[in-house]
Amino acid sequence: MASCHHCDEFSRISFLRRGAAEAGRGLPAIEPGMPQPAGTGLDRRSFVAGAFGLALSVYGLGKLGLFEEGIAQAASGPAQPVLVSVFLPGGADSLSMLYPALDPTYHKLRPTLALPESAGPAFSEDSRLHWHPSLQPLATLHAEGKVSVLPAVGYTHPDQSHFTSRHFWEVGATNARLASGWMGRYLDHHGVKDNPLQGLSLDYQLQPSLASLKVPVASLAAPDEYTFGAPGVWGEVEHRMLQTLAPLGAHRPDPFLNQAAKTTAQSDRLRRQLAPFAADSDHGYGSPVAYPEVNDSFPRQLSGLAAMLAAKLPLRCVAITAPGEYDTHSDQPQALADGLDVTARSLLAFQRDLEARGLADRVLTLVWSEFGRRGEENGSGTDHGAAGTAFLIGKRARGKMVGEFPGLTSGLDNDGNLRPTSDFRGVYCSLLEQWLGADASAVIPGARSFSRPKLVS
Repeated sequence: MASCHHCDEFSRISFLRRGAAEAGRGLPAIEPGMPQPAGTGLDRRSFVAGAFGLALSVYGLGKLGLFEEGIAQAASGPAQPVLVSVFLPGGADSLSMLYPALDPTYHKLRPTLALPESAGPAFSEDSRLHWHPSLQPLATLHAEGKVSVLPAVGYTHPDQSHFTSRHFWEVGATNARLASGWMGRYLDHHGVKDNPLQGLSLDYQLQPSLASLKVPVASLAAPDEYTFGAPGVWGEVEHRMLQTLAPLGAHRPDPFLNQAAKTTAQSDRLRRQLAPFAADSDHGYGSPVAYPEVNDSFPRQLSGLAAMLAAKLPLRCVAITAPGEYDTHSDQPQALADGLDVTARSLLAFQRDLEARGLADRVLTLVWSEFGRRGEENGSGTDHGAAGTAFLIGKRARGKMVGEFPGLTSGLDNDGNLRPTSDFRGVYCSLLEQWLGADASAVIPGARSFSRPKLVS
């Protein structure tokens, strides 16, 4: 993908959030003046769910030995609706994702970056707007009634800090001190204490929106990334070693030998169960559709997610970060196009995968970014803005625009940023009530003050 210039704040945030968590120390401490990410201080513990072939990092309460039974019990129950949150990091430019092609103000504000009318397909719900050409896959789904578009979503008194605005979206409130994620709080009220798969971060670290206080949640990079390693042993030798050691899993009188034997047997069982998911397997995830073949993990993560749902794993809320560099202070055209292209093609494949597997009625996918970008270009890029663009994708999505595009004549604030016409907290309230069947007042602070758009058909 093309590279672009990021502001220092975005680079620091990415480093801080990722570095400590990948080292297994939970989410990192944050620089003075910034709100701490939801879930800061939660340590992760590795856990193997042998029955389902998953190697998880579990955050939250409970004894590790109970989780496998809890996952099995949850999987045997009725199928539940699933909400997938896809984050576009850096503040994706809303005035490029849906651009007012014929507005003279648009071309005045963006003499270099303005897209021509012919670049992308027309947006059927508002004749002023066109889709970014890289979003053609979402335009296709929108034409089928499977995408609800939020052309100007945000919150009042916007904070143009990457860290603070993202924190607000993750916790579901404009509260810098809130320490739990909005999906984590939903699980605190409606989840269980022995199923960490109920909240799954498809990442090497905990996504803050899933940070809970009472129930366990988990992180998993991808089902194909589990390996059993022994120093100096690999390939066919490793395979034969594990086959030889696996029978040691039978009960032994010596407690230490017994524990080591069980661990070895479990590792071998997990290795065999994950064989169909292996990256070099001829079968891969067994997807009925083709995903983009790119040098990025996002398509494979979505493919793996569809396979996990098809395997009846008891998932409820899933969080994942999309590919792309959206903090486009410079070199915006190529960087934005590259990120949106891989993201949109992968999301289309994911939707088709769910449909082919008969799972489309169960899954809604929310695509969001922490803010949009300034109406006026700064040369080859744009600065931090206010309202952004979001999408709700799925067979059960209502497929109607939420809020209107405010226009550029009276729709910009005093800083030249797009004004929001829908509030992300109201969107969360609607998803909680209309999709997850929960009381939004128990999850979103001040929920009663936000109007609920109709999102689910």
